[in-house]
Amino acid sequence: MKSMFRAAVLSWAVMGVSLACAQQPAPADQAQSAPVQQNQADVPVRSVVLYTSGVGYFEHSGQVNGDAHTELRFKTDQINDILKSLVLEDQGGGTIRSITYPSQDPIGKTLRSFQVDISDNPDLAELLNRLRGAQVVLQSAEGQLSGTVLGVEDRQIPGGPAGGPALSVPVVKVLTGGTIRAIDLPGLRSIELADAQLRQELNQALVALAQSRGQDKKPVVIDFSGQGQRRVRLGYVVQTPIWKTSYRLVLGSGDEKPRLQGWAIVENQTDNDWSDVNLSLISGRPISFVQDLYQPLYIQRPVVEPELYTSLNPQRYGGGMAEGAADNVALAAPAPAAALKSSTGGMRSREQDASRQSFALARTAEEKMDIGRSVSSIAHAGDMGELFQYVVPHVTLARQQSAMLPIVTDEISAQRVSIYNESVLADHPLNGAQLKNTTGKHLLAGPITVFDDGAYAGDAQIENLPPDQSRLISYGIDLKMLVNAGGQDSRSEVTTGRIVKGVLELTYKSVQSRQYVADNKADKARSLIIEHPIMPGWELVDSPKPQETTAQVYRFATEVAAGKQQTIKISQQNIHRQAVALLPLDLNGLMLYQRSGEIPQAVRDALAKAGELKRTLAETELQIAAKQEKLESYPAQQTRLRENMKVIERTSDLYAGYMKRLQTQEQEILQLQDEIETLKKQAQTQRQSLETYLLGLNVG
Repeated sequence: MKSMFRAAVLSWAVMGVSLACAQQPAPADQAQSAPVQQNQADVPVRSVVLYTSGVGYFEHSGQVNGDAHTELRFKTDQINDILKSLVLEDQGGGTIRSITYPSQDPIGKTLRSFQVDISDNPDLAELLNRLRGAQVVLQSAEGQLSGTVLGVEDRQIPGGPAGGPALSVPVVKVLTGGTIRAIDLPGLRSIELADAQLRQELNQALVALAQSRGQDKKPVVIDFSGQGQRRVRLGYVVQTPIWKTSYRLVLGSGDEKPRLQGWAIVENQTDNDWSDVNLSLISGRPISFVQDLYQPLYIQRPVVEPELYTSLNPQRYGGGMAEGAADNVALAAPAPAAALKSSTGGMRSREQDASRQSFALARTAEEKMDIGRSVSSIAHAGDMGELFQYVVPHVTLARQQSAMLPIVTDEISAQRVSIYNESVLADHPLNGAQLKNTTGKHLLAGPITVFDDGAYAGDAQIENLPPDQSRLISYGIDLKMLVNAGGQDSRSEVTTGRIVKGVLELTYKSVQSRQYVADNKADKARSLIIEHPIMPGWELVDSPKPQETTAQVYRFATEVAAGKQQTIKISQQNIHRQAVALLPLDLNGLMLYQRSGEIPQAVRDALAKAGELKRTLAETELQIAAKQEKLESYPAQQTRLRENMKVIERTSDLYAGYMKRLQTQEQEILQLQDEIETLKKQAQTQRQSLETYLLGLNVG
């Protein structure tokens, strides 16, 4: 119920405040600050340059007389581009006096700058609370009351006859004379602000709020100062829709030459009509960016707290010092007050001198600045260098309208072809054409609608095509030709090898082949282009020469006679190397490389000798392993004999036999240890011989 009361009061009370404010005349200072502009000139658009990077350069030109001004209107989001790129020229010896435009501060910050803060959309009760201390005139059913606002509070009143809950009613407290009056807000008919300055502040806040909400167009006023009739020019760069191209390719029959028709699609999304303008369409992409120059920027400054000191407690002093210490104390005595004053004064004097000197330098620099009698425009027509432009004179296009303009109507070199790429379509090639740009114009990327013998044949896409360059286009499926891409054949073999310091370096050749079989079912011969994928690091071998090569595919061209088949085999090879350390290689691996077919004979012989050395070493190592195994079996046998000897009589023949056997085994152990040691020395010698031999090899 409380909110209902507030809504009802707000719906008419705010209206009353607004009307009361609006009836007040504009302040004198505001009227004086508005520029007096009596001579307004029309400076229409005369030249438009559109780029494929999404920006456009617009040049206005017109006549002015004496001191004059012209007003251009832009969208708010275009002001940054205007501030960054606007250039001006007064060709009659005049000067550019000023360029003015409405400020753009965040609306919340603007509203908070007024005496009455309405940035958070306060209700009437909160608004009156913020007007505490203001002189108001209240009109109610009881009459008129003038006073000072003390504030607003809620008062509870009993419910209706049915004994409902109590209602909360906002009440404004007003000091009138020496009396405080409380008046229910629902009973008020109007509220008038008696303070003229406060009325002006509230009215300006409401105007700023309305402008920020409903005005997307910002006026930019340019003042020209001069004498007589003269011509002025101005130019600027703003964001524009990208101009686009679309083409029609007409493939004739017989000796009729193919023709290409190109259209530029242009949009006038500005707020100015184009009337008889010179339109240039540029096929380049200059670097362009947006920087926020329109929005006021504020830097957050640090808050410095004042340094506070605790008051000192009263001090107590003891007796005096001996005379010998007085000189030392004098050295630390504080400087006289006069000296401090003089020193401080000297510092101020130096600062003032530095300030005056800086100001003098600034004035000197200002006096020396010479930028000409007026701002010269840097926009002009001329050589576009690496870029290409289409110039369309006398273009008339209303604002917020689009147009198609013919820019290409020329014969072009076009040859019908069938284009096969297995990754695009496995069984059929595509109908296409080999275009060569013989128009002398730069053709931008865009769609192409193809007409063949007067009938629609399909749509294609073309990339940027400079003059005298060629491109393929495809626009349909060629159902009259079949292409079978046979299975891929792969093989790899060693082509040569060499040994350098114990490392066998082998060279391998890997070959991958693909066979394409084209079957032409048509009654006419067809030109077929096969796109074969490029394998990075591989090269063509035993293959026809490609017509052209891109970053991804080779293109092979061939003629397929009517009702015939044509076979094309394409092979790519890769040469790679492998290094194998021979010393850790086992004997079987060594012999496997030794039997490889393409290794030179000198390398084979070296591998054979290395194999013999490794075989001898392996045999020695086998002997060591066998004797070591036999030696390791003795401890278990001796343990068993000793356990048996513990349970029989020492004087028995069996005990004597066990003892003899132990003695024999001890002799065998000693002999095996000697033999193993001898074999290890032998293996060490053989290993060193193998290493010396391998490290000394350099054959290939």
